[in-house]
Amino acid sequence: MHDRTPPVDTEGGHAEGSTATGEKTASLTERIAATPTPAVLWAVGLLVLLGVEFGAVLQTGAALVAGLGRAVPGLSPEALDGLRSAARSVPTLLSRETIPTQGWRTGADGPWRSTFAGVEPKHAWLVRVGLIYTYAFVFLAWLWLGYRTYRRHYRRADWTPRDDVIDRLRSHRWGQFGLVIVLAFVVMALFAPAMGPTTADRNILNPYDHEIKYYDARTGGVETIAVGDANLRSGSEGPSRNVGPWTYDAYGRFHPFGTLPSGKDLFTFLAEGARISLSIGVASMLISGVIGMAMATITAYYKGVVDLLVVLTSDSIKSLPLLMVLILVVVVFQGTWLAEVYDGAVLLTLVLALVNWPHLWRAVRGPALQVAEATWIDAARSFGQSPAVIMRKHMAPYIVGYMMVYASMSLGGVVISVAGLSFLGLGITPPTPEWGRAVSVGQPYVATASWHISLLPGILVTLVVTGFNALGDGLRDAIDPESEGDTADVESTTAGGGGA
Repeated sequence: MHDRTPPVDTEGGHAEGSTATGEKTASLTERIAATPTPAVLWAVGLLVLLGVEFGAVLQTGAALVAGLGRAVPGLSPEALDGLRSAARSVPTLLSRETIPTQGWRTGADGPWRSTFAGVEPKHAWLVRVGLIYTYAFVFLAWLWLGYRTYRRHYRRADWTPRDDVIDRLRSHRWGQFGLVIVLAFVVMALFAPAMGPTTADRNILNPYDHEIKYYDARTGGVETIAVGDANLRSGSEGPSRNVGPWTYDAYGRFHPFGTLPSGKDLFTFLAEGARISLSIGVASMLISGVIGMAMATITAYYKGVVDLLVVLTSDSIKSLPLLMVLILVVVVFQGTWLAEVYDGAVLLTLVLALVNWPHLWRAVRGPALQVAEATWIDAARSFGQSPAVIMRKHMAPYIVGYMMVYASMSLGGVVISVAGLSFLGLGITPPTPEWGRAVSVGQPYVATASWHISLLPGILVTLVVTGFNALGDGLRDAIDPESEGDTADVESTTAGGGGA
């Protein structure tokens, strides 16, 4: 433990609005006003990038409101459907309306109709997915350009600890691999409605409310059939009947990952399932992180009886078998309004947050205790600052870096937990897509021609969990290169909590 005077502001310099000699300095707003051109140009570019996908943002928000509204009395289904229809009416660049993939042929070898530029559905799908990932890359690059603009034109300090963190992460190949996998997973989840060759509502949730056209070789003409009936005749059930990856079914529908035994498109199922897994993982980790940070700062500041009570509480929670707790919660809350919100996703989020916060608290308890003994904490007490202010301003910033590391590494465990529960028939209720359920329904066909049903979602689960762990390793090594997996001292924690 090394005592030192802490950097007071987040830019590695002095407090906002003053210098070491007490002279007033320009605030960030004043600095931007003095040199507005770089900030304005970057902001305009950001607005353009957000504007072309504004319809998708509205559709996602409408879907969230509709999911919550199903459990709130007084909200009619007609009003919720009207909200979603209004959101869908807003133009969106990367959508299936702009780049359609579902079409039909006018003959056995005739041209395709209603697809993007009349190309084959799989080629139209590749165009749309490629544009989605290109857009995501450009958006992230623009955010990075914004940070570089801030460093070059508006940051007072020439160097901050965060610069070294970023430099170390840029040379950490294992961490970069994890970052790529995590970003690919996040983009898949965020753009799920546009990623699949069809929509979840059309193919999975309400297939009998929609129809498709297809060329019927027996009649020699274009026929119409309900999506649900087409699904029943397009299932993958081993050697007798199978629609494998990168093939078309009998109705001209392209399936990048093949179909489920029910005939539903597997890629669409997995894309929507990624959104469920990401939502539960991020929400549960945010709640766990807030609880863990609060407990770490409180126990480190007060110690004694308070620390003992939290230790006993966390050990009691950690001693409970996770699977038994989840089964018990599902049984107790089954049929209640809480279990109906987002088909059980909110209930799972709360339970996983409850059982995970002790692990995050344990991870940052050591650094928090070290910070609590620092000289600047005693100085803050002597100036009469309240415990809440000390914990929030002088302790939390120095352990938030470790919290980010361990939370990112724990996200993979949440994905496995949700998939495992769905595999056992618990957690997210059908027909809402979830990766573990795909593995479960495909288990009887592992050694048959329909191997793709279990193998492909299993590979995705493994990749995502490995990606989160790799990203956590990279963040840990970037924040503290001397940690080597152990809890480091508070000196390098300042690199994660401070900086610009």
